[in-house]
Amino acid sequence: MSAPLIGQYDPAMTGFMNETQARYRQVFRTQNAATMLIDGTSRAGIEAVLVSALRPGDRVLVPIFGRFGHLLAEIAQRAGADVHTIEVPWGEVFEPEQIEAAIRNVQPRMLAIVQGDTSTTMCQPLEELGAICRAHDVFFYTDATASIVGNDLRADDWQLDAVSVGLQKCLGGPSGSAPVTLSDRLVDWMRQRRKVEAGIRTEAHQDGSEPFIRSNYFDLPMILDYWGEERLNHHTEATTMLYGASECARLVIEEGLDQAIERHRQHGDAMLAGVQALGLKPFGDLNHKMNNVVGVAIPDSVDGDTVRAQMLTDFGIEIGTSFGPLHGKIWRIGTMGYNARKSAVLQTLSCLDNCLAVNGYRGPRGEAVQAALESYAHA
Repeated sequence: MSAPLIGQYDPAMTGFMNETQARYRQVFRTQNAATMLIDGTSRAGIEAVLVSALRPGDRVLVPIFGRFGHLLAEIAQRAGADVHTIEVPWGEVFEPEQIEAAIRNVQPRMLAIVQGDTSTTMCQPLEELGAICRAHDVFFYTDATASIVGNDLRADDWQLDAVSVGLQKCLGGPSGSAPVTLSDRLVDWMRQRRKVEAGIRTEAHQDGSEPFIRSNYFDLPMILDYWGEERLNHHTEATTMLYGASECARLVIEEGLDQAIERHRQHGDAMLAGVQALGLKPFGDLNHKMNNVVGVAIPDSVDGDTVRAQMLTDFGIEIGTSFGPLHGKIWRIGTMGYNARKSAVLQTLSCLDNCLAVNGYRGPRGEAVQAALESYAHA
């Protein structure tokens, strides 16, 4: 990322943009031509998809199983959509039949769902939802920010119309760039609406209608014209973030996508084994736990924030609490990106073991690292 900046129309720059698109097609497992970067954090990618795909009044279905489902619903509502939600208790995921029943009832334009919600550490199965959406002529979008590269995601095979992610989780980069991929049918839809918008603007809004895409910065058809062969000016590309995002993808491809996912699974399993050996209770349905983060119920005998503060201050290791109904009730311990490695897992478990002991916890001691090592031996 410290490489020199170059002009946005320099052949070297446009060539690098093309190369980055090709790399992210491999990361998303897609052939979509419309694969590019949105300049901004992962939330910018979410907003770009929703504000560009949903016109005011369009119905959108958002199944919520954690904090970030609520975020999708809020952004869709701000885009003017008619938002319908269904929910399961935090720590669970949806069955395909639940979602299909809601689609039949709501008849939405789009299904918008998080794949991996780090607030609950759950990973929603997506494999069957694409066919359901196609059968009901519904666009299928997922925010895979926290799950991409650490958990399997197949944009084409699962018939996803839109996926947006960020760099800061399993991709191992800095926050500030949001890779997205869009199906041809969703791109066609957005471009058709773009033409409708242009027509409405010339009619002086006599019917009271509003422009379709309410944002200039997040107008995906315009951004596509910038990333495509036309190279129509939209904004000045964030060159330094482009360098970083491209390198994140290059490193994943060099490792191998399947190998990267397996690495996150192995280290996530070892972390899980370690916390269980301490007598701590994992949160949620372990059959649907994300590979790259584990939720841990905070024992009643300790103050969760005190343990977290000591781990950070004395050992330089940060673990998180959660949000909403889980705030102060669970810790969330990530093994993602560069931290999905053996030394990080063992050091974190040793640190947690000692910090629990000095803060009054009377569960098992000294067994976490051994359990993790045994997990690695059987991986």
